[in-house]
Amino acid sequence: MKTIIAKIKSTSPVSFSRYYVQDVPRQPRENDQDYEERTWRNRVHARPDGTVYIPAFAFKNCLDNAAKYLGKQIPGKGKATYTKHFVSGVIVREPLVLKIKKDQVQGEWRHVPADGQPGGAKRVLKCFPVINEWAGEVVFTVLDDIITMDILKEHLDVAGQFVGIGSFRPQNRGIFGRFIVETVTEVKASRAKAS
Repeated sequence: MKTIIAKIKSTSPVSFSRYYVQDVPRQPRENDQDYEERTWRNRVHARPDGTVYIPAFAFKNCLDNAAKYLGKQIPGKGKATYTKHFVSGVIVREPLVLKIKKDQVQGEWRHVPADGQPGGAKRVLKCFPVINEWAGEVVFTVLDDIITMDILKEHLDVAGQFVGIGSFRPQNRGIFGRFIVETVTEVKASRAKAS
């Protein structure tokens, strides 16, 4: 088992689309547009103190999808690829906490399909929270020894360029959520236990 810290930096804004209707009820006689204008910031993921974060699963799913996208074969294993090893052998336990509060986030209004499906006939105006610049460290626990630090870095590079995170990311025909990997560092067991 290895603990690897990846220091990442945005190359495009990140946008959020968390489902929140169950958390914020409508007010009496409030129409759809008024509700949207009042509540859109709830699409971000935020801690109780209002600090915005990117969920751990955003990075886990991004990395898994990069492994599928890349389809890199394991040397000496015939046609076998790394995909299943990333899916079951890598964990991201902690979110990436950003240095911004929920009430500071800016919004971008988009005319989107009402049912959320590309090409939908009915469109509605929605506001999506957008953070233009973001960075931080993501901690990966690598349980599968076949995934070396170099292989993880290669897949993270692809993840940041071609998959992305958040809503309107490249994987979903968007332009947001791209990042570069500045460094990857293996953390020794004593440091990992202390943190």
